Amino acid sequence: MSKKQEVKLFEKWSFEGIEVKNPGLQRYISLKPILVPHSMGRHEHGRFHKANLNIVERFVNNLMRPGSSAGKKTRAINLVRNAFEIIHLRTGQNPIQVFIKAVENSAPCEDTTRISYGGVVYHLAVDISPLRRVDVALRFLSLGARKAAFGNPRSLEECLAEELILAANHDMKCKAIQKRHELERVARVSR
Repeated sequence: MSKKQEVKLFEKWSFEGIEVKNPGLQRYISLKPILVPHSMGRHEHGRFHKANLNIVERFVNNLMRPGSSAGKKTRAINLVRNAFEIIHLRTGQNPIQVFIKAVENSAPCEDTTRISYGGVVYHLAVDISPLRRVDVALRFLSLGARKAAFGNPRSLEECLAEELILAANHDMKCKAIQKRHELERVARVSR
C-alpha cells in the first residue's frame, strides 16, 4: 500500500497548519490544497462560488489586470511562485501563511456609500461584507505591488514579495495598508 501524498502548492509549500485568525474571513479564504493555482474557471458560473476558489489563485487572477499582463495567467503564476520564494528566503516562514496574514491585515472593515435625498448626495459609512473585504484586500495588494514596481529597477516579483511582507507585518510603508487606512478614515468622517 502506498502512502497518500500531500498536495503542496508549487510542490513546495504545504497548506498544513495554515490558519486564518480573523473569524469573519475564515469562511471566505479557501485553503483547499492545490498543486498549481489554475482551476480553468470552474467557479465562474455560480454565485459566490469564488469563495470556494483557492485564495492563491484568486490573487493570481487579480494580478492579471488590463494592460500588458491581461490574460497571461502563466506569467502571473510564475510571478507569484518567484515572490513566494523571495518571501521564504527573507522571512524563513511558509509564504502561504505570510500571504494570508497580509490579506487579513489589508482587508478594510468600513466603506462609504452614496445616498441622495432630493438631489442632495450624502456619504454614509457602511460595514463591508466579508467576501468584498477579501476582494478589496487582494486588489489593494496587487495594485500596491504594481505601483511599487513601476519605474523601479527592482523586478515585479521583488516588489510583490516586499508588499506582502510589509502587509503581513502591518507596516504603514505598505501601499495596501495605506489604502485600507485611507478608506476607513473617510468612512469614519462620514458617520
